[in-house]
Amino acid sequence: MLEVPLWLWGAFAATVVVSLAVDLLSHRTAHVIGFKEAASWSGLWVGLALIFGAVVFLVLGTTAGTEYTTAWLLEKSLSVDNLFVFAVIFAYFKVPRAYQHRVLFFGVIGALVFRGIFLSLGVAVVSRFTAVLFAFAAVLFYSTYKLLKDEEESFDPGKSFAVRMLRKIIPVRDEYAGAKFFVREGGKRMATPLLAVVAAIEAADLIFAVDSVPAVLAVSDDAFIVYTSNAFAILGLRALYFMLAGLLDRFHYLSKGLAIILAFIGVKLILQASHKMISPSIPEIPSPVSLAVIVVVLTGSVLLSIRRPTPLGVPEQADGQDADAAERPSSAAEVDDPEPPAGSPDQGL
Repeated sequence: MLEVPLWLWGAFAATVVVSLAVDLLSHRTAHVIGFKEAASWSGLWVGLALIFGAVVFLVLGTTAGTEYTTAWLLEKSLSVDNLFVFAVIFAYFKVPRAYQHRVLFFGVIGALVFRGIFLSLGVAVVSRFTAVLFAFAAVLFYSTYKLLKDEEESFDPGKSFAVRMLRKIIPVRDEYAGAKFFVREGGKRMATPLLAVVAAIEAADLIFAVDSVPAVLAVSDDAFIVYTSNAFAILGLRALYFMLAGLLDRFHYLSKGLAIILAFIGVKLILQASHKMISPSIPEIPSPVSLAVIVVVLTGSVLLSIRRPTPLGVPEQADGQDADAAERPSSAAEVDDPEPPAGSPDQGL
């Protein structure tokens, strides 16, 4: 395990907290986020991740820095699948576009907490039971099979465990109430559909953690490397969604690229476990090689998608959301004000 200075952990925590605070204050007034704004924020998150990576290189050495960069890029690439699920959830619940950032903001906070728990458990298990790496490899190979065969399990947001539990804990009204998560009706506290959307987002992240956690543990088994890389990738997920909304289906070869990456990481896990358990003569795949493979495969799948577009055009997701908005019941449409005035009650919980 790396000897990480306490101040570096503190710098990471301070960066995350300050960044989230600035993000929240910058979006305190609900509004539709356009491409230009999303691209600016995405550039900011990528810049922060790379700057922190440079600090890791300088403080912890080349190996740690390479592992951090590889893990961050791996998580960033795997998180593309999350973007498709976000689109499905927003369409299912007919979430007004002005309030989608608020949902994803709280979804990110939950993801940071849950990923921290899962990664800590994963590091602890791997450090004690190396054989579990073979099980992790099997999970990644199964995910590869589903991606290559287009057998991704459908995700029904309304039937997810988190949403069903929420409805048992507190009544959920049918209409939105601006950006509020809770309202009072007849003296009774009720949740709005916006809270159910957050629950669905968290449930989706738990599903994707099944692939993400084993994959990142193949890159490094150090808690600092795996968590900081995951955190910076997750922080930039919202901006990436709004920047690519409507373009996701055009990168149709990306799923194949992700399948290749998962298969490669699965092989890396097997070699890593075999090196430790069977014989030191069995080679391991160095982190620089892993980084190069991820960059080449991602770049290749994106370029191939651009050069060979699908024969049938796919309507942009944003247009589909507008159509959904037009079909919303009037009771929900009445509170769908894309730009409520500053200080409006909609800004509360």
